[in-house]
Amino acid sequence: MKKAVTIIGGGLAGSEAAWQLAQRGIFTRLFEMRPIITTGAHVGGDLGELICSNSLGSNLPDRASGLLKNELRLMNSLLISIADQVSVPAGSALAVDRTLFSQAVTEKLSTHPNIEIIREEIKGLPEDGITILASGPLTSNSLAESIALKFNKDNLFFFDAISPIISAESVDMEIAYTGSRHDNGIEVEGDYINCPFHNKQDYLRFQDELIRAERINLQSFEQPILDGVIAGDQRFFEGCLPIEIIASRGEKALLFGPMRPIGLKDPRVERPPYAVVQLRRENLSGELLNLVGFQTNLTFKEQKRVLRLIPGLKNAEFLRYGQMHRNTFISSPEILLPSLQTKKWQNLILAGQITGVEGYAGNIATGLLAGVNAYRVIMNLEPLILPTETMLGSLCHYITHSELKSFQPMKANFGILPPLVDLPSRSDKRIRAEHYAERALSKLSEVLPEILP
Repeated sequence: MKKAVTIIGGGLAGSEAAWQLAQRGIFTRLFEMRPIITTGAHVGGDLGELICSNSLGSNLPDRASGLLKNELRLMNSLLISIADQVSVPAGSALAVDRTLFSQAVTEKLSTHPNIEIIREEIKGLPEDGITILASGPLTSNSLAESIALKFNKDNLFFFDAISPIISAESVDMEIAYTGSRHDNGIEVEGDYINCPFHNKQDYLRFQDELIRAERINLQSFEQPILDGVIAGDQRFFEGCLPIEIIASRGEKALLFGPMRPIGLKDPRVERPPYAVVQLRRENLSGELLNLVGFQTNLTFKEQKRVLRLIPGLKNAEFLRYGQMHRNTFISSPEILLPSLQTKKWQNLILAGQITGVEGYAGNIATGLLAGVNAYRVIMNLEPLILPTETMLGSLCHYITHSELKSFQPMKANFGILPPLVDLPSRSDKRIRAEHYAERALSKLSEVLPEILP
């Protein structure tokens, strides 16, 4: 039998890691428990399934998320190339047809001669060989317990939420209108459907109904555990807050969040809208739409009632309701090296959301680096630590050097990059972003020969 690298988890990180190893001639055994064991959030058994949203964030080169994708393109990421191929119109964002995306990932990996996909649950971490742990935010209870025992730590939990999906046919286009937000004064194509609140009174009524609506009670086993005890309040990741939690933070919280009206003028009305809910395509045909930024933990009955108060959605047909699910991540500052190897067992490499890297592109990126470093360990080469001037390098540095007591999942952003020394601190924000991106890609190009197969 061939000596193989074991990868636990067939999500974004695990799938990318498997591909990187396979392309380098390393045989890989990829374990994915779905569809034998379901998670409650996934809907199928395909690899690389996207849960919360179909958007991978901005595709603009001077945005942090866009920079990370460009780094991935330079490093020959399989999943980003697939995302580019199955993208759906989403303005300046890279959004994909979820079904086509996961089907393409599954087809690529299942037909590669160096990858064996095994559909079974891994209940404990292997004791020998090289393992990439990429079990994701929905790590099974048995494996989570094994991880906790391995590192002698209590698990840390936070919660993620999923946005509802509705039928495009059920949107009243006499009220809603197409259009994308202006980007730095540049008008882009109308890839979104916008549902406008034209007056403050209707907006405040909607906000009040969101706050008062009944929520789904979390089961005892889903309660967040902090320092070994059940917390009195729920712990959410700030980047994926339920809409009702945002609404409860103040009258204007939604106006500075997912209902921001800036740049979304209704062409049929002279005055700009007071607030706007945006709908984005879920698939290429445009038959399915998700409510952008409307992750929620309201009961299904309340979702139907409250969200139908949105102008244009009075008769909305819900094809998937929003829901909460538990997320698991480790105390990376204590456990991981910037190479994503664990400090104590350097044949054990972690990738994806379980490390505390947030966002689809971040998960893919850590999977790529984990695959590269697993290969380098096999070949007796020094594992790579990417320059902190790169977005991926800075993410890996952040999760391994943060202060533990305030450690929270982090997605790509320019704030974690080293300061620009040759640019005035008060220079234009966009100019600074362009310089950050230029420096990052230049630094990455210097180490690309060590990364590419």
